Amino acid sequence: MKLSSVPSQFSDTSSFSFHVDEEWYAELDSFRDLFGIDWPTPPLEDWHTAQSFLAREARMIDEGRFNDWLDVFAGDGLYWVPVTAGGGNPRTEVSHAFDDHRRLTDRVYWLRTGLAYSQLPASRTRRLITNVETILDDEGRRLVRSNFVVHEFRAGVAKTYAGWYGHVLVPHGSEWRIRLKMVNLLDSEQYHENLTLVF
Repeated sequence: MKLSSVPSQFSDTSSFSFHVDEEWYAELDSFRDLFGIDWPTPPLEDWHTAQSFLAREARMIDEGRFNDWLDVFAGDGLYWVPVTAGGGNPRTEVSHAFDDHRRLTDRVYWLRTGLAYSQLPASRTRRLITNVETILDDEGRRLVRSNFVVHEFRAGVAKTYAGWYGHVLVPHGSEWRIRLKMVNLLDSEQYHENLTLVF
């Protein structure tokens, strides 16, 4: 559905997700497929751009700057933590998180209230990101694949989560915005208690 054909009351992506249609899911399928193939070695400048973006995003999350993190997402962006490693099919499979911009705004607001029971006290996290790979697709979007380890400490309990990220970044002026952040946990199909932290 094109923006011009959307009734004005549905044009605000903070309230309505008019862009989530079959074309959107098909694009998600293509991103998932691209993350599963080998990529050529990128120019050093491209690799540095991807590495710098991931480091800045990680620092925002670790410092609890969730409003700043939300601002890095495109209006049609998606935060996805699939149960099936590598993505699966979100049309027919559940996910730990499948948040479009509107839902992600709700998540950030909820975390910022200080009233979320599962985040009392709030998680303290530090994440390490390695094995960064990147390519540009035919549309000028930057795809980034990386491994991560997230260390969480909350309520006297330390936990560690490992896996890999798949980012799709779209140009926004001189910067980049997140079109897709796919978080593939190493043990994604296992039971996870209190997955309310942001990966």
